[in-house]
Amino acid sequence: MSKLKALVVDDASFVRDLVRRTIRSQFPTIELHEAADGRKAQTLMGRERFDLILCDWEMPEVSGLELLQWARGHSQYSDTPFVMVTSRGDKQHVVEAIREGVSDYLGKPFSPESLSKKIIKVLGSQLEDHDQGASASSDAFRQSADLLTGGGRSQKEQKKAPEPPSEAPADTGAADGRASRPAAKPRGSEATTVDLRFAEATLRGVLRAVTLNEARVSAKRDEQLPAILEQAVVDMDLGDKMARLNGYVYQLQAQEKHPDTRFVQIVVRFVDDDPQKLADLSHFIARFQG
Repeated sequence: MSKLKALVVDDASFVRDLVRRTIRSQFPTIELHEAADGRKAQTLMGRERFDLILCDWEMPEVSGLELLQWARGHSQYSDTPFVMVTSRGDKQHVVEAIREGVSDYLGKPFSPESLSKKIIKVLGSQLEDHDQGASASSDAFRQSADLLTGGGRSQKEQKKAPEPPSEAPADTGAADGRASRPAAKPRGSEATTVDLRFAEATLRGVLRAVTLNEARVSAKRDEQLPAILEQAVVDMDLGDKMARLNGYVYQLQAQEKHPDTRFVQIVVRFVDDDPQKLADLSHFIARFQG
């Protein structure tokens, strides 16, 4: 029996890698293809038919929302399960995507378990029809049977709207093309707080330094500290809006030289290539230094 075909669209290679590893281990009957941006995804989707689209919202050139609109405008993709993978959770964007026919959401950062549940939810009985074979996939399907509420129908056909992102994960290196500059440090005694979101926890900390490549944050020690290379989203208040910067944990260390230290220092490397995000971050750095 032929395999189901899925397409993951994300400009962060480490996110595509996480999706690839999860599908290989949990869904051996799904054949995964990849695209680094929405324009490349359109080319692939024009050449062959995919049964599932997992797409990042914020990408250069063609955004996830624009790809969703393009897909729903083509008969072969009018009903294809389309899961938006995004760090955005505000009501305005949720409503906008629902209006365009999104099937469901997966919030960044995400865990392999939450990704598996979303795939099971939107594909439904199609997974059963394609003999899963591998026990891991069968177990995942049985454990998540209660999530099979919409099958492969598009959101336009479902009465219940998808939930906003509740999960919270990024490429394994800083963008080479970004300008290198000394790390900005907070002026005076003012403390700028940010939220660090991980797949299983959220930490609030004080921003110690920031560049276009990374943020250095001091946070109170928590039982659920992130792991090195774990996906992360840094939420920064820009005053008129909230910047949500995707990245990964590059460094984690104790802030004091003893094992029962109360604070840790976390360095998050950014992976976003979105020009608007980089412009917003540049303005934030200038204000942070000033």
